[in-house]
Amino acid sequence: MPHSCVFVVVCVLRENEESENENPEASRMKRAAAKHLIERYYHQLTEGCGNDSCSNSWCASSLGFSRMDNNAAAVKALDLYKVNAKLCDPHPSKKGTASAYLESSTHSNSDSNSKMNNKDNHSVRDNFKEVTYLTEEKVYEILDICGEKEDYSPLIRVIGRVFSSAEGLVQSFRRSKPHTKEELKSLQGKDEDKDEDEKEAATASAAVAMEEDSPASSSSSSGRLGDSDVQKLGPDEVSVDVEAVRRVYERLLSNEKIEAAFLNALVYLSPNVECDLTYHNVYSRDPNYLNLFVIVMENSNLHSPEYLEIALPQFCKAMSKLPLAAQAKLARLWSRYKAEQIRRMVETFQQLITYKVISNEFNSRNLVNDDDAVVAATKCLKIVYYANVLGGDLDMEHNEDEDEEPIPESSELTLQELVDPLETELGIRTNDCRRPLVLFEEFVNEPLNEVLEMDKDYTFFKVETENKFSFMTCPFILNAVTKNLGLYYDNRIRMYSERRITVLYSLVQGQQLNPYLRLKVRRDHIIDDALVRLEMIAMENPADLKKQLYVEFEGEQGVDEGGVSKEFFQLVVEEIFNPDIGMFTYDERTRLFWFNPSSFENDGQYTLIGIVLGLAIYNNCILDVHFPMVVYRKLMGKKGTFRDLADANPVLNQSLKELMEYEGSVEEDMMITFQISQTDLFGNALMYDLRENGDKIPVTNDNRKDFISQYTDYILNKSVEKQFKAFRRGFHMVTNESPLKYLFRPEEIELLICGSRNLDFLALEETTEYDGGYNRDSRIIKEFWETLHSFGEDQKRLFLQFTTGTDRAPVGGLGKLKMIIAKNGPDTDRLPTSHTCFNVLLLPEYNSKEKLRERLLKAITYAKGFGML
Repeated sequence: MPHSCVFVVVCVLRENEESENENPEASRMKRAAAKHLIERYYHQLTEGCGNDSCSNSWCASSLGFSRMDNNAAAVKALDLYKVNAKLCDPHPSKKGTASAYLESSTHSNSDSNSKMNNKDNHSVRDNFKEVTYLTEEKVYEILDICGEKEDYSPLIRVIGRVFSSAEGLVQSFRRSKPHTKEELKSLQGKDEDKDEDEKEAATASAAVAMEEDSPASSSSSSGRLGDSDVQKLGPDEVSVDVEAVRRVYERLLSNEKIEAAFLNALVYLSPNVECDLTYHNVYSRDPNYLNLFVIVMENSNLHSPEYLEIALPQFCKAMSKLPLAAQAKLARLWSRYKAEQIRRMVETFQQLITYKVISNEFNSRNLVNDDDAVVAATKCLKIVYYANVLGGDLDMEHNEDEDEEPIPESSELTLQELVDPLETELGIRTNDCRRPLVLFEEFVNEPLNEVLEMDKDYTFFKVETENKFSFMTCPFILNAVTKNLGLYYDNRIRMYSERRITVLYSLVQGQQLNPYLRLKVRRDHIIDDALVRLEMIAMENPADLKKQLYVEFEGEQGVDEGGVSKEFFQLVVEEIFNPDIGMFTYDERTRLFWFNPSSFENDGQYTLIGIVLGLAIYNNCILDVHFPMVVYRKLMGKKGTFRDLADANPVLNQSLKELMEYEGSVEEDMMITFQISQTDLFGNALMYDLRENGDKIPVTNDNRKDFISQYTDYILNKSVEKQFKAFRRGFHMVTNESPLKYLFRPEEIELLICGSRNLDFLALEETTEYDGGYNRDSRIIKEFWETLHSFGEDQKRLFLQFTTGTDRAPVGGLGKLKMIIAKNGPDTDRLPTSHTCFNVLLLPEYNSKEKLRERLLKAITYAKGFGML
């Protein structure tokens, strides 16, 4: 029954109670009788008696009756009760429904009434035509009856009817609503016993089932019920009993015929749901509409082949139409699920995406972006992704302070900072999650990455985002290689834009044409020349940092098509991170660098180092930089915490961990205070108070947690705050307008800057191409690979440095490196040479394997400098 009708019933009952001074039992019986009569009037107005020739003007079955909505029917039922209007007897065609209703409403009258109703109820159980929504108990009741008769067709029909109806499914498997009983008690002005409450709840439940026969009535009713529920439910709660749904699925899905009923019902349900969400704004009127998606997603067979062709794609399309608030609520609800339940949903959507990708031939003409099923499944996967983040180990407190000085923007019109709307609605960021419920890697779909045309996708991302879907709006599904390609396109377009604007200014204002970021350096004074030039650019016109880098070594003839820049970055990094300079400290155990808190260098030097790292990403160059992961987390806006010490300073991490786990008296046995010491460059001890007068505050069992937290904060944040802020500012001067922060996680930023540490030369051999007369079966080529595979790790890195300009593998490993081996004449004493800009090795056709090895080793060992060939 709709809330308005319940409210009317209660008001009448309260009037009767206040007007009569009867004993409590008589009053209770009178209230029950009045309630029963009003509900019968209500159902007569909304359902009718079932007699097509009924002459009662206040019966929905009469010919001249004008249909009314549920609210009007509830008010009219009260009026008819007051004047004792005519009540129709149920017609035989409605006998089953009526008997079920009467049985529910008069359950406590007498044993004789119950026996009378049992005969009628038998026919109801045969047909179950009155069942328009389901509860766990009702499912088990029907299942038991079907089991006795060994005929499950009634249950299959009920499932088909309910699960193909949005209204029926929304009302199904509701959790008990104790607040409804509290409202009834408040309106009646007195406490009622538990039996009375249960009887009223059962009567109201039966009334709801009755009114479900009319779709319009059901939709309206569920809307009013939903309003009351939503006021009481939390932001991550729904009115559906999820555990009951899981138990029902577990019982039913083992039967193949019943399982087919779920499949067929979903096919019929999904288009109607999509229409409701697209055109009727149904969620805003009935937030309980979300129950439908919760119930369907609990089906553990959704990823099976039977669903992949029609049912699941249609359901995903419907689900993708959910408004932002509904998606956020789903994410909050699912964030409370266990990891295996999240993983099951991930596998469901991933299965559909993979199935669609491999069953279609996607290319530049037939884009995967145009496949509705893949796009819809990706949007649904996004909801699960944020549920995975929300349900993980979150750290939302330790955020780096923003730069005090605004970073100047380039002359190009820039977009707002890229933020996912669902991320904003939920109030979280992916980087807030230290450990998700399911690994982030499980959200990456490799078959999709293989067919994605990234140049087209990037265009949709930047230009046609409202008309065309871009997978860059769901970066979790892309691997680092694909995202790096998207970043490459973004960087190149910015470079071309800056070049175009420079040409325009030179024509209009007569400025000197300077379309590149030119650096002319001396190899022996590379730091002085490079940093001074970059400092001038950063001060005069920071927008020039967005131009394409062009490096020239003084006295050398090399033309920079990428290879000269690679060597420039390599040399700069070697100099900057030299411990003798004192800007960074080096830990021999971890082989990692850290900012020197007692460095004599000014902030400008660290800013320039940040610029160099930013330029390396911007110009697609890999650096041999070794920072702990906390540096990349800090670059992404998160402060270092105790959990980051394991990587940055494992010895200190172990000591503090032992302090935390110490079972004795910390104060008496360890005698440490809130004053700590550090050693500067010259070996002098520097004291620092973690608290005011820290040397007088002992560390105890009670305050040791605070001591560890403050100690960690000092080591990772406060002691290097000045140096890191300058470093971060330089980095953001180059990358602030880039989608870097939007696309990549901290560990992927490290991969971008440093490349892959795994050198798989077998993968390199598989992807290498040949030119000038060589092919895979040439004698010299076979001998070359045999020789290269026999090299040690250091010699292999020297070969990479010689051929590509860096000794690191690109994002995705050596298999992503497009190396070319070209023939450079017949047998000769000349050494092999290379075009590092294009990863080309020029190899003469030596007449023996021994000569090949000797010439190649000499070339890679003594290679330095550039010349013209």
